[in-house]
Amino acid sequence: MNGAELKAILNSGGRVFGTMISLGRNPHWVPALSGVGLDYVVIDTEHSPWSRGELGDYLANFGPSSPVPIVRVPIPDSHYVTMALDAGAHGVLAPYCETVDQVKEVVAAAKWRPLKGEAVVNVVENGEHISDATRAYLEERNRNSICIIGIESVAAFKNLERMIEVPGIDGIFVGPNDMSISVGFPDQYDRPEYKDTVKGIIDTCEAKGIPVLVHHQNTELSTYWIGQGARFVLHCTDRRTLAAAYQADFAKLREYAKDL
Repeated sequence: MNGAELKAILNSGGRVFGTMISLGRNPHWVPALSGVGLDYVVIDTEHSPWSRGELGDYLANFGPSSPVPIVRVPIPDSHYVTMALDAGAHGVLAPYCETVDQVKEVVAAAKWRPLKGEAVVNVVENGEHISDATRAYLEERNRNSICIIGIESVAAFKNLERMIEVPGIDGIFVGPNDMSISVGFPDQYDRPEYKDTVKGIIDTCEAKGIPVLVHHQNTELSTYWIGQGARFVLHCTDRRTLAAAYQADFAKLREYAKDL
């Protein structure tokens, strides 16, 4: 699958399923991600120590049978966005956006790369292109580019309706840890303050046809938010999945062996 195909599923009202890569930086891990039920992966360069070279080598191993690679960049900055896409990512997730200007900068880099300066400002602000030929060229060049905006604070939620008016957003990401801290109840995901905020984000975005990712770490919470309308399903991380699988298997082996 590629980015354009992933977007087509979402634009038709469907769901896609993925996880976050925070641990496995060796490119040899990429083939192991194929055929396990993943439509996409988010490679975390915000909280994990990826170098630019490591990221490039890792992305070079993704092919047509691999999940769609999306990179969570460190900050919502056009330079980080273009570096990830130039390295081979099919999309970016820009964390902790709170203003319309931040969204415009990310969208400009993700959707109209390599256009820069006044020319790209005119496109994002006014829809004015240098020429029809340039527009067609840039649309084709960036057809796989997925642009996801992180909404992770109360301030961002308050600005959400204005932020999603910027054309070119393919998804909205909710970071539960940051959002729960912002509403005043860290990691308390059953609090109505948290649930009401996230549900408000989903409803506001779906009214504009924009799918939402709510990144939780267990199937109970991920299932709950699928039921609440999250269609861009982002579940768990490679680190937690690896640990859980080993724990489950060896618990069964030890249980069996103790009775022998």
